[in-house]
Amino acid sequence: MKLLEERIKEDGLVLPGNVLKVNSFLNHQIDPELMNTVGQEFAHLFRDNNITRILTVESSGIAPAIMTGLALHVPVLFARKTKSSTMNNSLYTADVYSYTKKVTNKISVDQKFLLPTDNVLIIDDFLANGQAVSGLLEICRQAQAHVEGAGIVIEKAFQTGGAMLREQGVRVESLARIASFEDDTVHFVKE
Repeated sequence: MKLLEERIKEDGLVLPGNVLKVNSFLNHQIDPELMNTVGQEFAHLFRDNNITRILTVESSGIAPAIMTGLALHVPVLFARKTKSSTMNNSLYTADVYSYTKKVTNKISVDQKFLLPTDNVLIIDDFLANGQAVSGLLEICRQAQAHVEGAGIVIEKAFQTGGAMLREQGVRVESLARIASFEDDTVHFVKE
């Protein structure tokens, strides 16, 4: 998605450890017009998959997930990283390691919101090592929900997550695929 790649080049900042900081438009401050375009693109890519529910992880996946849910006219469910006092014990859970925060979170979804009849589209902001998507896949497995694919805003194609998920048979659609960070510059995969 050319618009997204241009925004990454313009406003993204490459940090040590292969971290891309895009907090001016994606995961701290949100550009709603860009997220609307992202949601429309995911809706277009998965328009024939009879999606019944969007699933993401709090918090950075919520903005693109909501816009995708709006475009597809389906509910958006996000896995919580901390258990709310209002949540009961009827939860699907999975452990997810955060590459940028260097911590493992137990993510959870209330069982009443994810059903065996669901066709799920997983949406996330970044794909690096695939831990968040793997955790969401585990939650869908527990719910016996069918996963139609994963929509990723930015994939670090030089890391293992995308290849691992594709080898597992998961349809992964990434709107921007980064080939490398060289000389503090973002280089995209040539399609």
